[in-house]
Amino acid sequence: MFVPALLTSTLFGPALFTSTAVVALAEIGDKTQLLAILLATRFKRPWPIVAGIFVATLANHFLAALVGEQAAAFLDGRWFRYLIAASFIVMAGWTLIPDTFEEDDAPRPSRFGPFAATAIAFFLVEMGDKTQIATIALGARYQSVVPVMVGTTIGMMLANVPAVFLGNAIIKRVPLDVVRGIAALLFLVIGLWLLAQTAGWLG
Repeated sequence: MFVPALLTSTLFGPALFTSTAVVALAEIGDKTQLLAILLATRFKRPWPIVAGIFVATLANHFLAALVGEQAAAFLDGRWFRYLIAASFIVMAGWTLIPDTFEEDDAPRPSRFGPFAATAIAFFLVEMGDKTQIATIALGARYQSVVPVMVGTTIGMMLANVPAVFLGNAIIKRVPLDVVRGIAALLFLVIGLWLLAQTAGWLG
């Protein structure tokens, strides 16, 4: 009974499910997903790669959500909430821009096995990526590290695990423009909703 109650609580539920949906959609066709496909092709050992993605995402998104939460705690004010709203609107536009990733761009920690190579490469490539920036914004929006970290990690795994096993086939079969459009719309709705809430238009 405890876990369902936790997942449907007024804080954990929206933070978890919004974070999952936003990042799962934004990750489709993202450079980190392209990296996952590249690593799967290079090592041909999917499970260590999946584990590396999971560990790297947990670490990276924990830090990102913590940055967002702490920024919101120290900079709490109407202007900062407007800034968060604007960041979601900007993310909507950024999401519509296709990512590219060349094999030469991938870090080459050749002395490591697939797990360590994936964890290191994924952590580094995720720095400054739109899914990391989205995690910071979500951490600031919900001011809660754990549900945002859990949600964004689930979203990353939902997008990347099929990519590891199916490779480029998933990119060819998924209508990337449609997915990007849905992700952008979701970012836009969150931004506009937060903007209207901050301005007091929602009562």
